[in-house]
Amino acid sequence: MEFNIHVQVLLSVFVIAMIMGAVVNKTNFCTMGAVSDWVNMEDKGRLRAWMLAISVAMVGVLVLEAMGKIKLPGNSFPPYRTENFAWLRYLLGGVMFGVGMTLGSGCGNKTLVRIGGGNLKSLVMLALFAAPAAYLMLWGSIGDSGFYDVVFGGWINPTTVELGKYGIHSQDLGALAAGATGIKDVTVLRLVIGGLIAAGFLYFVFKSADFRGNRDNILSGVVIGAAVVLGWWITGGSIGSEWKEFADFQPKVPSRVAVQSYTFISPMGDTVRYLSDPGKFQYINFGIMALTGVIAGSLLYALITRTFRIEWFVNFKDFAAHAIGGLLMGFGGVLSMGCTIGQGVTGFSTLAVGSILTFLAIIAGSAVTMKIQYKMMGG
Repeated sequence: MEFNIHVQVLLSVFVIAMIMGAVVNKTNFCTMGAVSDWVNMEDKGRLRAWMLAISVAMVGVLVLEAMGKIKLPGNSFPPYRTENFAWLRYLLGGVMFGVGMTLGSGCGNKTLVRIGGGNLKSLVMLALFAAPAAYLMLWGSIGDSGFYDVVFGGWINPTTVELGKYGIHSQDLGALAAGATGIKDVTVLRLVIGGLIAAGFLYFVFKSADFRGNRDNILSGVVIGAAVVLGWWITGGSIGSEWKEFADFQPKVPSRVAVQSYTFISPMGDTVRYLSDPGKFQYINFGIMALTGVIAGSLLYALITRTFRIEWFVNFKDFAAHAIGGLLMGFGGVLSMGCTIGQGVTGFSTLAVGSILTFLAIIAGSAVTMKIQYKMMGG
């Protein structure tokens, strides 16, 4: 087995992320914008694009799993299908992230895309607030204990429902249905349940004539969904098996060698860890390549189309909103184990109940924040 397998995986992740960054920049795909359009203007175009991305990712995962091409274990990163259902963690983290992305003018993925397009506000928010907060949650410590354990673990962990006590070893809808019905073929149940959800989403998405005529929304939904599927295939298929097998015997390979796909909050914390000791190349992992790939793809598109524009804070109030938003995104995103892409598309594609709960909590947190902002402006 050669080290080249790691280079192959990480370069693949980077190239896919570049395509994603360029497409998101071109199409203005934005999950925060999707909520804003829906709440403020009753326009569901970008919401439909988000749901299309979920549907494409979900169908791709279902088909690949049914064909035996990928395996998504409960200990993937993040552990979407874990048997430990941390409902309070999903809800609280999701609401925090939803509030944060609204104050910060975009989710984790959109923040990276805006940086590539020349937005220095997003760069400051990422570098000074979101990334350090994510680093504290992932790698920080207070005394001899982890930051998360001290600040959150003591009161959140006891609320976790251990499904294993009930003979259920995954929180995805297929496994839960199997536990409730006694049907043993979880794969078939996942196909049926996931297929019904995807069909319902696709019906809602394409029943709109306006959406069907909007190539940008369709393109963004398909590309983001496909990118998530490719991430799962790269790390959960045969290449991923070789990647993990080699990593078990080599201490100088990328950290977090696990079955995973695209998410953009934990990579912020991982990037801070790497930059604090750049000589440790083993810290360069899937997440860091995804983060830098999105920025690079967005930058390349902005330069080619001459849309690169420097943007700075309007006033201190603008800065303060982005600062608070960045902190909430960093803390909330790691707490909920994902962002609007990490949980809202990647996690959702696994049919994990925690991911679906986080998805709804993010939307709720964002929508309520927008309503409050509107009231404060005298609306």
